[in-house]
Amino acid sequence: MTAKGKLGKASDAARAAQQNRYLQRLIADEKLRANLITAYGAARGAYGRMSNGKPATQALFEDRKLQRELKEAANALRQASDALREPPKRRRRGGVKRMLMLLVVAGILALALSDELRSKALDMLFGSEEEFDYSSVSTETFNSQSAQEQPAAASASAG
Repeated sequence: MTAKGKLGKASDAARAAQQNRYLQRLIADEKLRANLITAYGAARGAYGRMSNGKPATQALFEDRKLQRELKEAANALRQASDALREPPKRRRRGGVKRMLMLLVVAGILALALSDELRSKALDMLFGSEEEFDYSSVSTETFNSQSAQEQPAAASASAG
């Protein structure tokens, strides 16, 4: 087989592995990997105990450690198969804390950007301001008033 043929087969195998949902799940799910490693370790220990020279049936019925290891391997395999059957669980990020923080930031931005909302909030906190009409005294009005007062003041000082 040529190098291009081997490379083509390898790339096809890699593409197939990328699209395989079980392999993707195995890569992503740490708990699934732990269950499979536990099952493998227990099965390997059980195999070692069974191949110690005794007949397999005698070892199965009499060896308590072998029974415990087989039970552990079966439980780990059951948990791994259950994990593969159910869809992956999505993690919730933040939950209530994140939502509360988002509301606080949105409220601060709304107050900073809206004049009407800011004035309503200030009115609620400190009470509404008294509105009054302010009319300024112009210099012409002031001059005409002072001119009228001067003759009156002069007549008062004369008399």
